[in-house]
Amino acid sequence: MSHPVPATLYRIGAAAGCGSAVILLINAAKRAEVIPTSAFTQLVAPLAQVLALAFVTALYFAVGRRAGTFGLVAFLLNAFSLATLVGVEFVINLVFADLPDDTIDALRAGTLGVALTVASITFLLGTFGYVAAMLRTRQVPTAPLVLYAVGAVPVSLRAFVPEAALDLGLVTMAVGVGWLAVWLFNRSSRITTWADHAPTQVPLARAHANS
Repeated sequence: MSHPVPATLYRIGAAAGCGSAVILLINAAKRAEVIPTSAFTQLVAPLAQVLALAFVTALYFAVGRRAGTFGLVAFLLNAFSLATLVGVEFVINLVFADLPDDTIDALRAGTLGVALTVASITFLLGTFGYVAAMLRTRQVPTAPLVLYAVGAVPVSLRAFVPEAALDLGLVTMAVGVGWLAVWLFNRSSRITTWADHAPTQVPLARAHANS
């Protein structure tokens, strides 16, 4: 059975990153009332995190694994936080949208509010750790990583920042993710794999024969 080569998987991950960036821009435009809110915009909103999860996974295996244990822990934390944000986005876009404000306030005041806060804080920490791991490799462009991290701040603190700051954060993240995705796509065929770094093993019998 043939398996896809790493370059193909990296390109798929990069395409997912571009898709995530597009949806982040749609979310920002919707919140800024540049485009109308519709069933489509509400339904696709959580897909930004789903596609971002595929992208950060591809970027980790392409480059981030070189950051060692720290890179692995940062990746796992970021992946976990993105997975939790999928649930957050479903609640905000597909549940809260059909509820009266009083009901939403009551839900936020309970355990759901605690869960939403934990998910947001975890996303912020996971993003900072992931970006730090990528910077540690010295192989990923710094500018888009900084944009990704800066944009994550108002997105994580959405309950405490003005709407304009949240919109700007979404756009900033979209630019950073899109930039990184294009970089990964262009570099996909030149990224070395674990096998490329594995030492050549010399059979023991042959080694004794040559000694």
